Amino acid sequence: MHPTASRRLYKILCTAAFLLNFSGMSHASDLALPPYDWAKDAALQNNPELANDPLSQFVVDSDADIWARIRRGFAIPDLVDNQLVINQTTWYVSRPDYIARTTKRASLYLYHVVEELEKRGMPTELALLPFIESAFNPQAYSSAKAAGMWQFIPSTGRDFNLKQNMFKDERRSVLASTDAALTYLEKLHDMFGDWQLALAAYNWGEGSVQRAIRKAEAAGKPIDFNSLSAYMPAETRNYVPKLQAVKNIIATPDAYNITLQKVDNQPYFVSIAKTRDIDVKLAAQLAELPMDEFKALNPQFNRPVITGSSTTEILLPQGNAEKFKANLSKWTHALSSWTAHRITNAREKIETIAAKFHTTPQIIREVNNIPPKMVLKAGSTILVPRTTDSGQKDITQEVADNAVLAMAPEASEGKRIKLTAKKRDTLQSLASRYKVTVAQIKGWNNLHQDKLSAGQKLELYVRPTRTASKTSKTRQTASTGKSKTVVASKSASNRSAKVSLVSAKASNNKVAIK
Repeated sequence: MHPTASRRLYKILCTAAFLLNFSGMSHASDLALPPYDWAKDAALQNNPELANDPLSQFVVDSDADIWARIRRGFAIPDLVDNQLVINQTTWYVSRPDYIARTTKRASLYLYHVVEELEKRGMPTELALLPFIESAFNPQAYSSAKAAGMWQFIPSTGRDFNLKQNMFKDERRSVLASTDAALTYLEKLHDMFGDWQLALAAYNWGEGSVQRAIRKAEAAGKPIDFNSLSAYMPAETRNYVPKLQAVKNIIATPDAYNITLQKVDNQPYFVSIAKTRDIDVKLAAQLAELPMDEFKALNPQFNRPVITGSSTTEILLPQGNAEKFKANLSKWTHALSSWTAHRITNAREKIETIAAKFHTTPQIIREVNNIPPKMVLKAGSTILVPRTTDSGQKDITQEVADNAVLAMAPEASEGKRIKLTAKKRDTLQSLASRYKVTVAQIKGWNNLHQDKLSAGQKLELYVRPTRTASKTSKTRQTASTGKSKTVVASKSASNRSAKVSLVSAKASNNKVAIK
């Protein structure tokens, strides 16, 4: 069959499937359909034997699950084969429960990642990179403030247009972060012409790899990953071996006595456009989806409300997407119970705001993650309940994109201290030591998790310790070798204390009191 005819046949089959599966679903007009599979089209064009075979469509689609499809697209040369790879392989193989948990999480996202890689003609083992970065946890947050499945730090996220504001952090978005990560990896590969070096740069930074290359060239040494690893920190030196180890296990799991969870070679979720604000809890309710699974697919939303816009997308499993559209069409109440309020006066207290919007200070603090003993700075935007006074207007995209939450310690006498977390430090131990709360430490340092890493930098605001009792004080005068004792007494009638200073010779330590 000619490639063009194959493409026409594929499109006809897709259209027929769409009409059969989605008939009677006019209410779901904004459901995103699986994209035309250009990777399969390319496979037909690049392989004349398949292109001329009438059964080629069935051959290309024969992958039993996503793992077989990933193996078929392996394209990075296995140039790293050393003791580090052996060590990392041993580590993973000895933890089958860890592999099982990670692959279970990955089952939600792998099809989408592989689709995007194939569209770009990129090696499919890159779909395993989140295995190394985050164990496929889109809520992962590191001590270096890297977030999401692909672990973008704030600055790199901004470089690749990942929005980070009070309402959402697209570094956690399944769609946006995957697109940004693959774009970044393509850029790095174009820069270095080598996938191992591109991966090293993804972990270490392109500037660091470039400096390592210059050092190697100055020393007359090769500039491949194995040679440059001598200039790399331990984390980067192990980074590519980790991916190679996971690739080896996925390639032949039976050889390592590992059983991979079956992941269907089909989309797990579809995308629904949302132009109106909607509460996260209500969205999950209308989709008839447990909150944990809703958040796993939509981890970028930071607040209880999803702000609607022309670019807002909600991901749902296909079956739940149908339920969402049907339930939404019958919903007659407000979709969101929150609106935005901007602090224009630094003296505006949370208690005053709560009274204005008929709620409690505790609710204002909880919904906006404002720790106790913290006040809001002018220019901050917070969520408040919708009331008849505030109107029922949705939060505008301009407000959502520019919303910031700036806080300061409530106690004016609080002194800022900087410290580095030690190996055994925890948030609770630091809170007890400095007489503050865990919530305050998290608020001051913008922490999203309760774990600390050794070496992590923190800022605390603590009250100065009070001086010891002033009823008696003894001071030594080294130059004279004499001690002076101050004795204070108060009469019952609150008259001024009579204080006498009496000198005593150091030789006999006698003190006379008058």
